[in-house]
Amino acid sequence: MDRLDELESQSIYIFREAFERLQKLALLWSLGKDSNVMIWLARKAFFGRVPFPVMHVDTGKKFSEMYDFRDRYAKEWGLDLIVEQCPPIEAVDPTLPPAARSAARKTEGLKLALAKHGFDGLFAGIRRDEEATRAKERVFSPRGAEGLWDVRDQPPEFWNHFNASPPPGAHLRVHPILHWTESDIWRYTRREGIPIIPLYLSRGGKRYRSLGDADITFPVESEASTLDEIIAELDATKTPERSGRAMDHESEDAFERLRAAGYL
Repeated sequence: MDRLDELESQSIYIFREAFERLQKLALLWSLGKDSNVMIWLARKAFFGRVPFPVMHVDTGKKFSEMYDFRDRYAKEWGLDLIVEQCPPIEAVDPTLPPAARSAARKTEGLKLALAKHGFDGLFAGIRRDEEATRAKERVFSPRGAEGLWDVRDQPPEFWNHFNASPPPGAHLRVHPILHWTESDIWRYTRREGIPIIPLYLSRGGKRYRSLGDADITFPVESEASTLDEIIAELDATKTPERSGRAMDHESEDAFERLRAAGYL
């Protein structure tokens, strides 16, 4: 098998392992390139359908193209879509920097959704290469009763043996594409013909590498208007993937504080 085949096989194994061992699962759909690949892999793992809900924790501030994509492909892919709204900014820790505080609304929305639906497992489309704090994650990552993540208390994972037993009142975040890279995502998207949001392609010399809320996410300089050009650009660039995310340019510990509190 080539690299993409190996990545796909490992991700499908993770999906099936979680489905076998956890009682009530959902897949978190951020509408971006990573979670779209994750849905594609889930459909492959379960023979063309996703046998658990797909949940969008919505801040109400996404780009219009993202909402159009969600509404179209939720129908085309036959998804059991749950949309849960986030609380207002006043409900979020006021000591966080402005952009991080805005992003933290999703953390609070996710906590409310967990309390409402009682999921014991959530599939999340994060990758280790995306951000330094995420590099410390496990594939099956336990979260406390409040969704808290303790980086110092992570289970060992050797030879594809995972601890899939969350403590009472807690849940697991399951990361099927944790071992992928940004380039892998785009190469797989190209190979599989996975639909993408047009914002990822260059318009007027700029494009988005990472999509979040419209008011705290910005495009980067780029002439890449096709998937081939995106892949070639990634092979040559040293610019971080999240360089267009405002909260990544705030205080040094802002993202780590968000992650510890339950942010994706």
